[in-house]
Amino acid sequence: MGHEELGDTLSMTEIIRLQDLLSKALVRRFEKRLALAFSDVAGSTAYFSKYGDEAGRKLQQRHLDLVQQVLPKAQGRVVDTAGDGAFLCFPALNGAARAMVELQRLISRDNDGRPPEHRLQVRIGLHFGPALTDGTVVSGDSVNFSARVASSAAVSEIRLSVSAWQELSDVALRLRCRKLKAVSLKGVEDPVELLVLDWLDPAVFPASVRIDGASEVKLPARDVIRFGRLREQDGEAANDIILEPQDASAANRVSRCHFELHRKSTGFTLRSVSSSLTDVDGAAVPKGDEAEIRPGSKVRVGGVMTLEFLGDKRTLHDATLMPDP
Repeated sequence: MGHEELGDTLSMTEIIRLQDLLSKALVRRFEKRLALAFSDVAGSTAYFSKYGDEAGRKLQQRHLDLVQQVLPKAQGRVVDTAGDGAFLCFPALNGAARAMVELQRLISRDNDGRPPEHRLQVRIGLHFGPALTDGTVVSGDSVNFSARVASSAAVSEIRLSVSAWQELSDVALRLRCRKLKAVSLKGVEDPVELLVLDWLDPAVFPASVRIDGASEVKLPARDVIRFGRLREQDGEAANDIILEPQDASAANRVSRCHFELHRKSTGFTLRSVSSSLTDVDGAAVPKGDEAEIRPGSKVRVGGVMTLEFLGDKRTLHDATLMPDP
């Protein structure tokens, strides 16, 4: 007797009981708690439009090839590659988080030497929760939620849901997590708290900058970070870090666009883009020249401002606490 014929022979009570039995069997046999990640290529639509289908497809393939390199150690796999990214699943959150950190670092190394317009950049979302899987297909609300987490991330960010952070027991990575203000996610009624996992090596890359001894400013996770006096140009942000001397009369000593930090796999390089004075640790950096920036580096701008680049000051005592932004 086929399934449809069986349904025609059962009473309403029997069908309801069967539905309940099948629902329990579905959960018992196929529901697992998994680490789910989406890695999405940023700016791919504009890239295809500007450089054509062949270049766009090559960019996508670079992404997928790098993804495949980080999966074996964490026992992860690609579930789907629809759209401009990849949907990944892992049996454990620690392995998934390490794999996503390694993926961002591989991308950074792969970008070294490439023109800025052809660098690969991805946004990653990581979630931990129940999903239905038969070993091939993975489905459920947790899948949709992890995709929403990824879509909320900035370029080059790894964002974690709170449940992913709670499952993360790797202390070194846990300390690299930073809580964000609650954000609105598509299809989710209330704002959601998320965290960012800082994947840059804290021994090499400064995490923030202190300007003239005032409060610290977090450095954005970008390949190029621009510093200067100008806030906007043609309706868009001109600089990532705005430089305003405490003495307003000295403002003209700071250029509208003064210098840039270029992120490479080996660290930050300062590139002067102004004829006005720029010193790194006491050595002048003429316009067009470069200098290495590390945690502790001090930059003197126009002879009127001092920028100190700082490493991450979090300690092991913070390991069991949700870190503040």
